[in-house]
Amino acid sequence: MAAVQVNGVTLEYERSGSGEPLLLVMGLAGQLTSWPSEFVDGLVAEGFEVIRFDNRDAGLSTEFTAPAMTPRAQAKALLRGRAPDPGYTLTDMADDAAGLLDALGIDSAHVVGVSMGGMIAQIMAIEHPEAVRSLCSIMSTTGSRRVGRMSASLLPTYARIDRDPTKRFDAAMTIWKAISGPHFDPEYAAARIRAEQERSYRPIGVSRQTMAIINTPDRTEALGSIAAPTLVIHGMQDLLVMPSGGMATAEAVPGSRLLMFNDMAHDLPLPRLAEIIDAIATNASRSVPATA
Repeated sequence: MAAVQVNGVTLEYERSGSGEPLLLVMGLAGQLTSWPSEFVDGLVAEGFEVIRFDNRDAGLSTEFTAPAMTPRAQAKALLRGRAPDPGYTLTDMADDAAGLLDALGIDSAHVVGVSMGGMIAQIMAIEHPEAVRSLCSIMSTTGSRRVGRMSASLLPTYARIDRDPTKRFDAAMTIWKAISGPHFDPEYAAARIRAEQERSYRPIGVSRQTMAIINTPDRTEALGSIAAPTLVIHGMQDLLVMPSGGMATAEAVPGSRLLMFNDMAHDLPLPRLAEIIDAIATNASRSVPATA
């Protein structure tokens, strides 16, 4: 792994494979290591150079200092659609992603984002269209409060989470299981959680990223300006970002394609990875080849 200075922050990143560049943008609380290795390897096998990075306030990238919200305050902020200023917005995070490509000497890339990363990828395609060859937004939404909201059925789970840092593994397992679909594998999840928490544990950064999501305006109208070939992927069992978010995203982006899985929730189920990778490669093939 390596790091670069971008947009006033340090971003940790990793490059794998060779070929057309493909940038992976991780979601809330995730790190560059949160991408399943099977997913990265599959994209490399399709002929992409895969670039992963830690968003600001996550992993080994720059940590900010704005105070976190309590879980109760966070729940109220989600209902109101307003939160304290964390010191940055999702637009700043999209600028980070575009700046990373520039720092690596990459004029444009295929961009794939999950959850919050899908929001960041959407903003990249809106604000930095020249940098986005194709767009794939996975289990994400438009920013409209009318779609893609968290299911009320998840609220009791989040309310019961023990915030004691010594119980952080149990808390992560509880959340992962609650938002996953029928392909949830506890042994696989446990191994991933342990590895990621050993690398970095930043619950306050998660709170600040949540504030940035809440404070970002609705993108529905702006999504209409996206010209890059766009693929939207969503799970029909997603309770964290309800399927209406993916449907609304696909409806807002001209010429986009929508792929939904009945057995997927807010996860990347291993049995579906081959189909997801193939769909991403097919969408990328719709883009205009970059000029030398």
